[in-house]
Amino acid sequence: MFLRNPQIHKTDYYYYLIYIYNTIILCLVGCAYPLVTQAQDSEIRIANEYFLKGEKDKALTMYQSLAKNQENIPAIHNNYLNLMLDMGKYKDAEDYVEKVLKKSDDRISYRVDLGIVYMRSGEVQKADKYFKGLIKASLPDVYKTKAISDYLASHNMADYAVLALTELRQTIGNPTVFTLEMANLYRMQGKRDEMVQEYLNYITQSPSNLNYVKNLLQLFLNKPDELESLERMLYDKVQQYPDSEVFADLLIWVNLQQKNFYAAFIQARAFDKRFKKENSKTLEIAQIALNNKDYENADKSFSYVIKEFANTDNYLPARLGLIRAREAKVKRSFPVNRDSVRHLTREYQSFIAKYPDNGNSYEAALNEALLHAYYLDEKDSAIEKLTALSNHPRVPPYLKAKAKLDLGDIYMLKEEPWEATLLYSQVEKNQRDAPLGYEAKLRNAKLSYYKGDFRLAQEHLDILKQATTREIANDAMDLSMRIKENTAFDSVGADLKEFAAIELLLLQNKSDEALKRLQKFGAGGLVRMSKADAFKQNLWPKNKGNLSEDEAKELAAFLKQDREAGQTGRVVRDSVWIETEGQSAISKTIRDDIYWLEANLRMQRGEFQASIKLLEKIQIEFPDDILADDASFTEADIYENYLKNKEKAMEIYRAFLDKYPGSVYAAEARKRYRNLRGDFQPDKKL
Repeated sequence: MFLRNPQIHKTDYYYYLIYIYNTIILCLVGCAYPLVTQAQDSEIRIANEYFLKGEKDKALTMYQSLAKNQENIPAIHNNYLNLMLDMGKYKDAEDYVEKVLKKSDDRISYRVDLGIVYMRSGEVQKADKYFKGLIKASLPDVYKTKAISDYLASHNMADYAVLALTELRQTIGNPTVFTLEMANLYRMQGKRDEMVQEYLNYITQSPSNLNYVKNLLQLFLNKPDELESLERMLYDKVQQYPDSEVFADLLIWVNLQQKNFYAAFIQARAFDKRFKKENSKTLEIAQIALNNKDYENADKSFSYVIKEFANTDNYLPARLGLIRAREAKVKRSFPVNRDSVRHLTREYQSFIAKYPDNGNSYEAALNEALLHAYYLDEKDSAIEKLTALSNHPRVPPYLKAKAKLDLGDIYMLKEEPWEATLLYSQVEKNQRDAPLGYEAKLRNAKLSYYKGDFRLAQEHLDILKQATTREIANDAMDLSMRIKENTAFDSVGADLKEFAAIELLLLQNKSDEALKRLQKFGAGGLVRMSKADAFKQNLWPKNKGNLSEDEAKELAAFLKQDREAGQTGRVVRDSVWIETEGQSAISKTIRDDIYWLEANLRMQRGEFQASIKLLEKIQIEFPDDILADDASFTEADIYENYLKNKEKAMEIYRAFLDKYPGSVYAAEARKRYRNLRGDFQPDKKL
């Protein structure tokens, strides 16, 4: 057709055919390209599956084939390189990376990988020279150097990662750039002091992130010596930068982590004087010390705030806090002195009279009412005060609910359980899904427990195990475990019913009757005794004249151990179960609870030696029980605070830390041991 047209030359026709041919080829290639890409993707997936399954030879063969196409490198590089290194094919790995570097876009990660190949192949000096040269070449480019450091850190090569950032800091003249990254690298290296120093550098740049740094330090510094090292560093910082608020604040914080409330008080006092904040730091320390039962330092802190912040919003909370701290000291002075309690009620009354419409007065009225009920046996007066408080229109809903809970407890004292459960149920309904609502449900569960209705108590407790507050959930869990342990083989729970009845007597302040029933209740069954005591009383071993071979070996080993203990003064905590004749059997699962209950009752009555004997029985008869650490800590507390035997208390605290390092009392025991040793004396570091 075109030849018939004289306007079209033969040469033009030739080029036209070429154009048509190229267009067809391009269309065919375009259609085939997705198919090729899909095939390659499928091969990469198969190779990766072989790699993950550990079929190394198959994976290696496929990766070698795929690596011939440069476009596949980003998808296979990490697995292919790691596979060659794992298989010891270091030369192949080196050749591969060098080939990639020649054809790639000069990615930083590929260059670092070559140094990693040198290191893995054992060419340490070559790797060292290479990494240092690579880092030097990247300077002063911040992005490149930071990328090198991050990539090295991801391959656990923290030393070179630190070197990269250190060289960068020197080059750009900024010694505090990338502080968080450096802190993390020092953590990887196990260099705690250097890590802490970087965090301190960070908060000087970003003071608003102080709480973030506190959280990190609390996470990473959990050993006493680490906290002591931080404390020394902060003392130096405070002296070097006396106007730095963050260092002063952090020093107070580390004292609190160590439960050194005296040092925290001294530093908080200095903080208040220097920075003159609206809210007193010393008041904050006072509240924390009170919550941690350090009443002496709480007293000092509250007294300071009362003196120095007389015309501020800190004054009334401090006044009330001081009365509460002194109340706590009176309650722990066994036996409790009624005259001291009467003095406390007068202090509360004076506070209420002076500030009748202040919110702190409502809390004071509640505390005063409880003293009348529990320590002065003036239940009707307490009921009158709490009823007035719960009906007062200006009292906050939370405090009204708290007053109703306490009112319910007092009706329990008066042996009126129906009134008590009515009040508990009201709070449970009005404070649904709030901590006080869960507390009300727990008290209803305990009421069912005291009455011996363990099934109903368990129903309440199963719900409370999911409570939002850890303390309530733990209390529910403890009571639930006690019920299950003591009803597993005795569906009636006869022993547990008697134990619960005795607990109710104690709740009702009928301590004499409770003690009589405890002594009668705990008199029978199997008793676990130390081997030494059992041997002295001829209760172990049985049939001494006719021992088996194993019994004879056990006796000989004991006599040798006992003889060595006598020479060193060490106590042997080895024990055996002894069956006592003529006594009713009591479940072993509740015997430790009986000892614990009586030990606490004896302590409250001021019978400290009797209490210690019962606490030691728990440790000997039930060394692996949940109450063993409680018993040990309480024994040390008696020697320290009531018998004033410093050396014996230190001995028990030291043994406690060795035996129960994971106990909830461990931090407090460590603090008390150090305090008795003199670590927290006023002349030390203050």
